[in-house]
Amino acid sequence: MKFMIAGLGSIGRRHLRNLVAEGETDILLYRTHQSTLPDEELAGFPVETDLQKALAQKPDAVIVANPTACHLDIALPAAQAGCNLFLEKPIADRLDERLEKLRQAVSTQDLKVLVGFQFRFHPTLGQIHELIKSQQLGRPLSFRAHWGEYLPGWHPWEDYRQSYAARRDLGGGVVNTLCHPLDYVRWLFGEVIALCGATDKVSDLELDVEDVAEIVLKFESGLVGSVHLDYFQQPPEHTLTINFERGLIRWNNATGAAEVYSVDEARWETLLPPTGFERNQLFLDETAHFLAMLRGEAISRCDLSDGIRALELTAAVHRSSLMKQTLYF
Repeated sequence: MKFMIAGLGSIGRRHLRNLVAEGETDILLYRTHQSTLPDEELAGFPVETDLQKALAQKPDAVIVANPTACHLDIALPAAQAGCNLFLEKPIADRLDERLEKLRQAVSTQDLKVLVGFQFRFHPTLGQIHELIKSQQLGRPLSFRAHWGEYLPGWHPWEDYRQSYAARRDLGGGVVNTLCHPLDYVRWLFGEVIALCGATDKVSDLELDVEDVAEIVLKFESGLVGSVHLDYFQQPPEHTLTINFERGLIRWNNATGAAEVYSVDEARWETLLPPTGFERNQLFLDETAHFLAMLRGEAISRCDLSDGIRALELTAAVHRSSLMKQTLYF
């Protein structure tokens, strides 16, 4: 299969390496040459700087990994040209009328789309997903997802002030950039029916976007939970705590492990990822899944409708904060 990668920052290069690791070598790089990383590892791959000329080479699939605000600039023409899509999250920086055109192009041509919410591939979160389905601990009643990062230390090779995450014009801000929990809580718990959000710029970091968000969500099941996101926590932390009728789960992204307490058994159990598990395995599994989709062997684990729904939630967080009220879906 022939692939095109649009955007060669850190995530685009990760996808390039993982495609090669999966045995794919027919890869075209579409570039604007604005990456802050050195070009040595890109040597040997064909490069195109004109999008139409790149699409004219008829890639089977396009990986959209450029800055968030530019995703639809690539995804829509690629889909209209008949290319399957691996679309990094969030699929856009805001709700956009082009999303309907993208949906139509995908539907009309029966294209395959995977949105890059890689935590759906986390082995321990997968075990938690199965525990929830089994109701072994009863119904989930509440949860708290917490993700604090220190933005200046996130990409140490670049000035954080110039990164997409810090710039409004590139679709940055903590809600867009760290939106993974807004996707995986839907995957774990079902559909959101109400949301209340508060965002602000509270640190001394040099940003023109929000650096903190507190979000309360209510689900169709009656579950109520909250998500915290920030750009200033040192050391960083990404955790999820779920309270059940008959137990408790605490997951820590740093270790990949989860502690599970069962009231019925009056004991703790530890869920561990496979031996040797490290972060890139999420992306490798995601890549392997996308290749299986292209071969017709798998159905998307996170399709365009999931990407649009996550974007609707991020947009609702901003709107709720601005309006100072709860929004209902």
